[in-house]
Amino acid sequence: MRHFRLLVVGNGVSAYGSYLNMVALNVFIYEVTDSALAAGLFMAVRLLTSVVSGWASGRLVSAYDRKRLMVGADLTQGAAMVALLVAPDGARAGLLYVLAVVTGFCSTLSGVALRSSIPEIVGGELRLRANALLATGRSLAMIAGFASAGVLVAQLGYTAAIALDAATFAVSASVLFSLPIRTNARRRAEAAEKDAGAAAGGAEARERGPSTSSLMLLRAAPVLAVMLVVRAADGLGSSSHNVALPVYSSGLDPSHPATFISQFWATWAVGNIVAQQVCSRFAGRGRWQGPGERAFAIGSCVMSAAFIVVFTGLPTVAAIAAALVAGMADGLTETAYVTRLQAAPDEQRGRLFGLSASVENTGFGLGMLVSGALLDRYSPLHVVGMLHGVAIVLCAALFVVLVRQGREAASAASAAPTERTEPVESAEKETR
Repeated sequence: MRHFRLLVVGNGVSAYGSYLNMVALNVFIYEVTDSALAAGLFMAVRLLTSVVSGWASGRLVSAYDRKRLMVGADLTQGAAMVALLVAPDGARAGLLYVLAVVTGFCSTLSGVALRSSIPEIVGGELRLRANALLATGRSLAMIAGFASAGVLVAQLGYTAAIALDAATFAVSASVLFSLPIRTNARRRAEAAEKDAGAAAGGAEARERGPSTSSLMLLRAAPVLAVMLVVRAADGLGSSSHNVALPVYSSGLDPSHPATFISQFWATWAVGNIVAQQVCSRFAGRGRWQGPGERAFAIGSCVMSAAFIVVFTGLPTVAAIAAALVAGMADGLTETAYVTRLQAAPDEQRGRLFGLSASVENTGFGLGMLVSGALLDRYSPLHVVGMLHGVAIVLCAALFVVLVRQGREAASAASAAPTERTEPVESAEKETR
């Protein structure tokens, strides 16, 4: 955990630069192209790249050293930022879309590699605490990035902000490279043993293809497959409140629309941090090993319901309280979901996280399109209610399935001893 804490610091520094750059790049794109359409196209290209790269990332982290992949992803993103700054003015417009592809692919690759590596870095018994610590660092980075972005861009300009982002990637890569951690050495050792002892089995695995193992795991664990679907629905709902928030804030205070947005996201992040810290504090105490699948279903319902409440026209204090609840529920579900995926074997874990990244980004991207179209005809409350309502229905269905499975397992466990003793009793009677 000592080395992992240093990794969290480096990752948080990189995340700070990324959140800062969300503001700086929007200003930069509009200044270079003088077109709002170009800014939207940049985001679309980046999101589409993230969707596609999820599949590729799962294969890469299963085949190559994850630490080297993360270092390479950070250095590549930093180099892309520097290339954008030093490029001639006439070439910058074209480089923006290259940057969208590079950042979309590398950020997805880095996220998949890091999440799938946590059980190898800290051990399976500490993965819950590590997940909470990592999420807390990123939430703090989001608060700092969004809070300082306006001041830095206004005072120093977008060039300084982009340069600072490049520097944060360099810091993250340096920290990762210097830490004596192993990210998938166990998987490579097991793969070598299997290749040496079972050539026929290896040929069969190659025939099945690189994505078959994760699909087979989902078929064997249908609850995990439903959790992936719920995460896609969560992405759909998340996009709705992201798109609707500026519209709703403008209606609350047309002269200062950014005020409520800032309060909303800052409070959400605080709630997320609180939930992560609670999970970390209680991890491993007694029999509690972290929030399970039922907590994931309940937390997702609460999160979506709280986001809907935010847009109901409540007083600001009540709306901010709902945002706090949404952040806490989001932190709980994130921890439960990631910890559950990390319980998979190492050779399947990378592909599962890659599949998860593609599914979540697909849901978010589809939701952006649907929300933008619906907001032209419906109010923010109706749009957010419809899309988050889909997530609530799926989460309720998942909870019902989990409860039924629990009852069936309890019934089977209670009936098992009776079935084992009956043959013994009959045998004794026959002997007598």
